[in-house]
Amino acid sequence: MNKKKGLDKSTKVKNVIFLLGQIFVTVSNLREQLSFSSRADVKHICLSSFLFCALGEVDQVAAFFSLPSLRVPMGIFQWPHFNVLFSYMLIAVVLAADPYSDALLSLKSETIDDFNSLDDWLVPPGGNASGKVHACSWSGVKCDKNSTIVIGLNLCMKNLAGKLSGKQFSVFAELVDLNISQNSFSGELPVEIFNLTNLRSLDIRRNNFSGHFPGGITGLQNLVVLDAFSNSFSGPLPVELSELEVLKVVNLAGSYFNGPIPSAYGSFKSLEFLHLAGNFLNGNIPPELGNIPWQLGNISELQYHDIAGANLSGSIPWQLSNLTKLQSLFLFRNQLTGLIPLEFSRIVLLNNLDLSDNLISGPIPESFAELKNLRLLSLMYNEMNGTVPEGIAELPSLDTLFIWNNFFTGSLPRNLGRNSKLRWLDVSTNSFIGSIPPDICAGGELFKLILFSNKFTGNLSPLSNFSSLVRLRLEDNSFSGEIPLTFSHLPDITYIDLSRNRFTGGIPSDISQASKLQYFNVSNNLELGGMIPEQTWSLPLLQNFSASSCNISSNLPPFRSCKSLLVVELQMNNMPGAVPKSISNCQALEMINLASNQLIGHIPEELASLPVLEKVLQSMGRSAYVGNPELCGAPLKSCSGSMAILGSKGTGKLRLVLLLCTGVVILIAASVFWLIYLHKGSKCQRKMDSFIGLPQFTANDVLRSFNSTDSMEELPPLSAAVCKAVLPTGITVLVKKMEWEPKRMKVASEFITQMGNARHRNLIRLLGFCYNKHLAYLLYDYLPNGNLAEKVRMRRDWATKYRIIIGIAKGFCFLHHDCNPAISHGDLKSSNVDFDDNFKPRLADFGFKYLIHLIKGKVPATTSRSETGQFNAAIKEEL
Repeated sequence: MNKKKGLDKSTKVKNVIFLLGQIFVTVSNLREQLSFSSRADVKHICLSSFLFCALGEVDQVAAFFSLPSLRVPMGIFQWPHFNVLFSYMLIAVVLAADPYSDALLSLKSETIDDFNSLDDWLVPPGGNASGKVHACSWSGVKCDKNSTIVIGLNLCMKNLAGKLSGKQFSVFAELVDLNISQNSFSGELPVEIFNLTNLRSLDIRRNNFSGHFPGGITGLQNLVVLDAFSNSFSGPLPVELSELEVLKVVNLAGSYFNGPIPSAYGSFKSLEFLHLAGNFLNGNIPPELGNIPWQLGNISELQYHDIAGANLSGSIPWQLSNLTKLQSLFLFRNQLTGLIPLEFSRIVLLNNLDLSDNLISGPIPESFAELKNLRLLSLMYNEMNGTVPEGIAELPSLDTLFIWNNFFTGSLPRNLGRNSKLRWLDVSTNSFIGSIPPDICAGGELFKLILFSNKFTGNLSPLSNFSSLVRLRLEDNSFSGEIPLTFSHLPDITYIDLSRNRFTGGIPSDISQASKLQYFNVSNNLELGGMIPEQTWSLPLLQNFSASSCNISSNLPPFRSCKSLLVVELQMNNMPGAVPKSISNCQALEMINLASNQLIGHIPEELASLPVLEKVLQSMGRSAYVGNPELCGAPLKSCSGSMAILGSKGTGKLRLVLLLCTGVVILIAASVFWLIYLHKGSKCQRKMDSFIGLPQFTANDVLRSFNSTDSMEELPPLSAAVCKAVLPTGITVLVKKMEWEPKRMKVASEFITQMGNARHRNLIRLLGFCYNKHLAYLLYDYLPNGNLAEKVRMRRDWATKYRIIIGIAKGFCFLHHDCNPAISHGDLKSSNVDFDDNFKPRLADFGFKYLIHLIKGKVPATTSRSETGQFNAAIKEEL
């Protein structure tokens, strides 16, 4: 009897073990089905299973899970404590399911992860007996303090790509923060995200999401921050955003949204930051609203408002002045017209106001004196006029004032700089008069002072005692007196341009103390005089030194250390002596111009040792040395033979004889040429003008490069408007042909000369032109590496694309701001961006469109631009 009972107990134990094994296998197979259930669903399953088991209804559990494998002898359920044991086992198995980790692994499977940023997203073997979420230890995943619920997902800058299906997001019902910014996700934004009702922050900026912004965002009633900056969304702005009552930040800038700004955006209740810049916000706008809805003035909590670069037009609504909590207002780069509303003075908390690059007219409102918190005032590139109100100088927080390229007149406020720590002042390209305000540097933080192209007078004494200056541009004014800069007190100065003024007293002797100086230009100060300080070339970062037409009468100092020097312009001075042989130390030198001085002796042969010899020889052609009668050597006349005799000592008589003989020969030759000229007349007269970089060829030298006909009396017609030619020295040039009438020759050749004098590393050089009364050939650098149009489909990394864009921008900046007068490109397109040997971009055909119009008489041929330095109206309109 006892034996039988023992056998029964043994049988029951075996049956229990068998049952538990089947439960483990079957529930494990359900992991996939449980993976996308929420934690609340798991708890519900556990509680139900426990109750059924406690009541002895195990079959109900089997039916709940559809477990056909639970077929065991029914007597087992009568075994004591089995029901409790079963329920605990089931709870343990179900809790071992980890829907968060499974959902994230599914998300990982959809992404392209070339940099293995999600390598740590792995589930360890052995299950999850603790009930905690494996994903809580993964990068970018944030959980609650018990590690049982995922509340944050941050995949920012993980270098991920691909399209998101969105099916995984249903698991994350408790998610508060979602950040997938700065990746390369594409396709439409998953609408399932809008089911995350607890979400407070959604950051998807700097991806490539496209299509219309999906509807349904009203489900995110707890959303505080929406940042979708720099994507590719199109269609209308999402109107539903205005229904999110706690929303404080909206950034939809940098996409392709179009149409009007919804008037409903005026009903935001909590909005503090609104950024809509860089879209195509146009379309049919109701006239009563204007392109900036006046309702935007109703967002009473708004602190940041940016609709820059959005193609807006019309006037600025005065209702924006109702935004009394506004701190930053950016409306730049639109087409806004009319006056600045006087009511803006009511926005007393305003820190930053940028209305630049519009068509705004009229004066700066006097009422701006009430904006005591204003730090940035940018009104540049408009059509404003009048004087700068004195109240602007009283603003205690003002540190940046940009009003350049307008039509302002009068003097700057006398107290400017006295009441605030001014850091950056740019009033260039206006018509200001008077002197620099005496306290301009009183705050001690001014680091950029840009005053060029005005009518300022007086001296620079206000600049004599401050040390924060980094960039100083005063060119094209009428400043006079000595240059009072103390370079030992300017440790951070990098750029100085004082050209085209009336300075005297020479270059300051302590210039070598400016250890960070890169650019120095004092050209066209006709009475500057003095000498070039001895240690100038030793400046470690100096790249450009220009002092042409300054009446300098000292020798060239030796080039002992000039490792960074690229450009030296010293033409049209009175410098005597020889060119130092130490110029060979300037290993980076690309251009030097010493024309029209009193230099003597040999041009140093040491130039041949420079590593960039070919560039140097091109840029230092004959035109760089002409006007120095006693200077010889390539590319000028040879120093051998008679030159050596004439230059030796004790040969006075021989020199006299040779001079007399030379004079007779010149007289005879001149007589012969005069007779030939009288015989042939001037109808076939041709000329060759060379610019820096082209040796001094004759017209015949150039013409022989086009064809080999014997008679060069007429300019040969080219088979095409553009061709390439090889000049006698082996230089390959690109040749462009144009025809003109004799009456247009003078004004056209003047403009061509201006184009030829434009030198920048991102411009194709115009080397010279050969012409007569009817035809002209323009000679350009030939770059064989093709243009942007040919290479636009080539795959390049972002660094290369960035360098190309920056190079193009620098070229334009030089044409528009550093050329005087400015040159409009007129025909920007990818085929006019060529590449040099180092794949650096160079702008081609700049000014060519204007030149054609000039030749055809489509623009007036007025006074010489090179003499007046003023914009032609057509050029100004282009710019």
